[in-house]
Amino acid sequence: MSSQELVTLNVGGKIFTTRSSTIKQFPASRLTRMLDGRDQEFKMVGGQIFVDRDGVLFSFILDFLRTHQLLLPTDFSDYLRLQREALFYELDPLVDLLNQKHLLQPRPALVEVHFLNRNTQAFFRVFGSCSKTIEMLTGRITVFLEQPSAPTWSSNSFPPQVTLLPLPPQRPSYHDLVFQCGSDSTTDNLTGIRYVSIKPDNRKLANGTNVLGLLIDTLLMEGFRLVSTRTVSSEDKTECYSFERIKKAEALAMNKTLKPETTFMPEQSQKKK
Repeated sequence: MSSQELVTLNVGGKIFTTRSSTIKQFPASRLTRMLDGRDQEFKMVGGQIFVDRDGVLFSFILDFLRTHQLLLPTDFSDYLRLQREALFYELDPLVDLLNQKHLLQPRPALVEVHFLNRNTQAFFRVFGSCSKTIEMLTGRITVFLEQPSAPTWSSNSFPPQVTLLPLPPQRPSYHDLVFQCGSDSTTDNLTGIRYVSIKPDNRKLANGTNVLGLLIDTLLMEGFRLVSTRTVSSEDKTECYSFERIKKAEALAMNKTLKPETTFMPEQSQKKK
């Protein structure tokens, strides 16, 4: 690569080296005029173009020039300052994306686990604000229904065989799932047991408290944090565990159909000063 294709910027003391074609992504921007020598505010100092602006925020601007996408850190909060920088450099597509601040801000994903322990049975209902979380849990949870075989003539000589029938959790809607564990009664009035297995642990658990602990561990390992516990109903003592996970904002891509950019005129530059 020719040295003439590279340009080094000193933005507020931070050094950036990139292709000149990257800086010239938008011909009507001040960055393009800077490289063409048409904007006297930018000075060449020691082979570097000095820009008296915020260097930290310029790193996001340079990333946008390279990818045409805006992806900010989860804890980013300087939207107004970044928008001010985009206005200074006259990057209208970036300004348009920053006007969609509500799409850029991280949004929490919420999960509620309702747990009822009654005699020898435990009942679970999981609600999620994000259907992908419910889909993830549905793929990991399997309920095994213990079904004793029907008695035969040899049942007095050998213990009855038990078959474990795997069942997925029930999905009343896209945003919740239901399952249970513990002792159960089949249609033949024979006592059976429901076991719950959660990947990647894969143990078959019938005790409701143990299943609850494993379910909570699964959510914690997925990045959720427990924010509250409460009793939903004092009559049946249903417990509710609320979890929250900060969802990272997705990258916003600029519209492929760009507005026609106006040709730079010296009179326009003078009016903006």
